[in-house]
Amino acid sequence: MTNRIKTEGNRNALRRSMVFLSFVLLLIAAAVWNIRSGSVDISLKETLEILFRRGDSESTAYNVIWKIRLPRILLSAILGGALSLSGFLIQTFFRNPVAGPFVLGISSGAKMFLAVATIAVSGMFSDMPVSAAVAASFAGSVMSMMIVILFTGKVRSMSSLLVIGMMISYICSAVTDLLINFANDSDIVNLTHWSMGSFSAASWQSVRISALIIIPAFFAVLCFSKQMEAYSLGEGYAGSLGVDIGKLRVLLVLLTGVLSASVAAFAGPISFVGIAVPHICRMLLKTEKPILMIPASFMCGAVFCMLCDLAARMLFSPTELSISTVTSAVGAPIVIWLMLTRRNRNGS
Repeated sequence: MTNRIKTEGNRNALRRSMVFLSFVLLLIAAAVWNIRSGSVDISLKETLEILFRRGDSESTAYNVIWKIRLPRILLSAILGGALSLSGFLIQTFFRNPVAGPFVLGISSGAKMFLAVATIAVSGMFSDMPVSAAVAASFAGSVMSMMIVILFTGKVRSMSSLLVIGMMISYICSAVTDLLINFANDSDIVNLTHWSMGSFSAASWQSVRISALIIIPAFFAVLCFSKQMEAYSLGEGYAGSLGVDIGKLRVLLVLLTGVLSASVAAFAGPISFVGIAVPHICRMLLKTEKPILMIPASFMCGAVFCMLCDLAARMLFSPTELSISTVTSAVGAPIVIWLMLTRRNRNGS
């Protein structure tokens, strides 16, 4: 019996090591594929020379790689990882495998503040400054997050808190629709473009700012992995181990909000990544342990968004699809399949 348990443990450890190695290799492959793909054809040799030797800084290939493609690749990886991780956190919080990071009204709050800012500055600027759009989106996301945190300590039922998040989303959407009636056509186009999600506005500045927010949040989540594991087994069990349930719930909402707000601010709302990717990681790792799921979700989300962004750019080139169009087309069938598989397994 002991030997069987030991053998099974070794087999699980080997599988999980292979999963993480696969994620690393896929990250590298997706990055190389993204760098080489686009309207400007760049050979692998020239790409490597530009990346590692910098090459001719005046050449078209150099500017395309360093000023357009690399920032977009890094931003899609960072935000994809953040979105997937926020999905895992919210699923842990609600103990619901189909919960997503935007059920708390975060994207709706971001869009409402962006609409306010767009209308407010339309008379001063011909085009909305990117920094102002990011600041407005982040402020709206944080506002929604803080409202949910306010109710977290007062509502015991997870379903009630979920409904509150949905109501916040509806209220923000209603205010946004009202504001749109007073916006001009160009502002409406900008809001519509933002609401579809895109990494096209990526720059080194957005990469740096998002990394400064998301990387510390990632390590903060890792620090609470043991408490999260106890919480996932039930509040009574976690309480018996000395976990402060109220504090942990607030921290989960706060970290989810920070991660989701960063995505909404820099890329707009992106569908299904936060729901589908944690499911993929559970299926591959065959475990719910946060210490493994946290890095796996981040890495898998990065790969998923990098590949989806590549598809968005290249499928109908030169026309670029919104990132949510691709993630929805890929993520929705995955979620349906996983739910049917889970139901059949439970029924058998």
